[in-house]
Amino acid sequence: MIEALIFDVFGTCVDWRNSVSRDVSAEFPDVDAHAFADHWRGLYQPAMETIRSGSRDYVKLDELHLMNLRDTCAAFAVSPKHEDDLNRAWERLDPWSDVVPGLTMIKRGHIIAPCSNGSIGLMTRLAKYGGLPWDAIVGADIARDYKPKPITYLASCDALQCRPDGVVMVAAHNDDLAAARAAGLKTAFVPRPTEHGPNQTTDLEPSEVWDIIATDFIDLARQLT
Repeated sequence: MIEALIFDVFGTCVDWRNSVSRDVSAEFPDVDAHAFADHWRGLYQPAMETIRSGSRDYVKLDELHLMNLRDTCAAFAVSPKHEDDLNRAWERLDPWSDVVPGLTMIKRGHIIAPCSNGSIGLMTRLAKYGGLPWDAIVGADIARDYKPKPITYLASCDALQCRPDGVVMVAAHNDDLAAARAAGLKTAFVPRPTEHGPNQTTDLEPSEVWDIIATDFIDLARQLT
């Protein structure tokens, strides 16, 4: 029995690239906003790896985002007038069009929560901004570690008082699903073929036979009924 679904957020639920670019354009009108957003996002995994590897104590993703923003500004030779507000661009990401109606349908019969590397504060403000109807917020802040470490998925299940095999991890990223499956969760793949822009080459299709493969969140909701 599936009791809960937990969701990757950046890319799976929200369009981070175009949303961050919008805020970058407002701050730096003369900068290639998509290139800036891509560079900023490209520092995401290396920053988290310092914590996953144990070389640094856990810090919230907001702090890593700020560090990465400063490095990106240096790379583009710009200096923001409103650094803290620009860093909060990650709290103002637009959901994909199917996400809110799909989550609303899924919520009728299942617990739904983000299992994101974003902090609880970030996820709360993002939910307020985009109308994401979560029942709870779990993920990195609960585990004090970052996906794809197993503890992130397992601590999220434990926080919801659900067995891992009664929880579905939903993501547009095959590596996220592979890690969740290895931790004992069920898996659902929903593609986001333009997450990284029009020339995206990764995660266009499922790499394995996941438990559920859906075209979008509305299709996912229908498959769960």
